[in-house]
Amino acid sequence: PSRRRHRTVRPSGLPEPAGVVRRGARAGAGAPGDARRGPHPGLLVDVPRDQNITAKTMESLHIPKGVQRVLFRTLNTDRNLMWKKEFDTSYVGFMKDGAQWLVDNTDIKLVGIDYLSVAAFDDLIPSHLVFLENRDVILVEGLKLENVKPGIYSLHCLPLRLRGAEGSPIRCILIK
Repeated sequence: PSRRRHRTVRPSGLPEPAGVVRRGARAGAGAPGDARRGPHPGLLVDVPRDQNITAKTMESLHIPKGVQRVLFRTLNTDRNLMWKKEFDTSYVGFMKDGAQWLVDNTDIKLVGIDYLSVAAFDDLIPSHLVFLENRDVILVEGLKLENVKPGIYSLHCLPLRLRGAEGSPIRCILIK
């Protein structure tokens, strides 16, 4: 019998472009089916704690070519923001240049982050537009990543298929 360890990284959401991009799709449509399901190799990285995710930050992470699914753990986890009832606009997220760098310089097809938005509050719409206009990038938001070590995992993303919805609850499971 195999002794695989797994962690459920929950709850999270899978946003869809319809709310931000005019030509957007609805939940359960638009992204390649195998990109949502698993298992797929996924890389959990720790982002430097003193900044939003900019092009400079992305470059410093040295994410290897070929990696397609990356979960970004930020200061949001250290601050336990996913456990707080109130929305905190000071959360860490992607700035437009960081999102553009990711799209232009990596093979990443799935981006996960540890708060309610992948985009920093101060750059909300521009950052989302970069990701969502490139229909190959799937965004997974609201991950709880405490007590998970950085590294490669088998990543399983299990969204609900909801007709007519612009997003979907999703359960992400990491198996070492």
